[in-house]
Amino acid sequence: MLDDLKIFITAANKHSFTQAAKSLNMTIATVSRRISALEQALGCELLHRSTKGLKLTPIGEDYYQECAEFIDALDQRISNLDKTLHSLSGEVKILAPTNLGSGPLDAFWQHFASKHPNIQLNIELSNAIQDMHENRADLAIRSGPLPDSSLIQKRLGFIEPILVASPNTSFTLPNRVEDITECPSIAANMFSDWRLIHQDGSICALQKNHQHLSNDMNISLNLVKAGAGITLMPTSMVYNAIQAGELIQVLPEWRGQKREIRLVWPHKRSLSARAQLLRDELTLFLHQQAWFEQAD
Repeated sequence: MLDDLKIFITAANKHSFTQAAKSLNMTIATVSRRISALEQALGCELLHRSTKGLKLTPIGEDYYQECAEFIDALDQRISNLDKTLHSLSGEVKILAPTNLGSGPLDAFWQHFASKHPNIQLNIELSNAIQDMHENRADLAIRSGPLPDSSLIQKRLGFIEPILVASPNTSFTLPNRVEDITECPSIAANMFSDWRLIHQDGSICALQKNHQHLSNDMNISLNLVKAGAGITLMPTSMVYNAIQAGELIQVLPEWRGQKREIRLVWPHKRSLSARAQLLRDELTLFLHQQAWFEQAD
């Protein structure tokens, strides 16, 4: 109905099916047929047809006055929305897990902001799964298993947890996986259950009482650096510390269960050009990191 109204308004303004068809990039027959269908649906004649062109009927004049401003305003809003969606200037909001968004992705945020100064990043971090619609977010990074949802999901790859400790511990580092139970340990709440997988595929589920627990992975990381114990943590969190010699990997043949990383966005919302750019550049950045395993 809205499309037919627009055709009617255009034909009334142009006083011609031919000119309306040209303006709307339609055939004359289509314009004529759509207006006839509108008249039939309304049960009245809107336009007088003659060799001199089109003229509004009295009822058509009333209908035109009621609808023209509405259709023009709607066209303007659609045009503004189109410009907003295709503009590389403006805000893009992304949700991300705290332990990935802060630290491992610091270099990415800095690079993106420097490369695209007209795009305003709105980054909201939380280890809880936040509702994208309530938060009016364009994109979200999700870690671990996801419930079924209407969100579009793009699998990016995996991050593997590994065992690490300070090279300057006061306790003896384990030589076997069973020895871990004798070592002081530190855990983030979300990594407190240590289910380890050997490179040969065997599994060891350790029952471990940790000396220190925190809901902030950075606190756990700092305690490990201080030599307070051994920990199981995502490679993304400890990679730089290992490279700097602040941490060493313990029992490298054993690893934690891989956590899948995805990008998601609302199914019924068109991604803006800014969000598409962020999505593509973030994907490329992750695939270039030594601590990230790309999905097949």
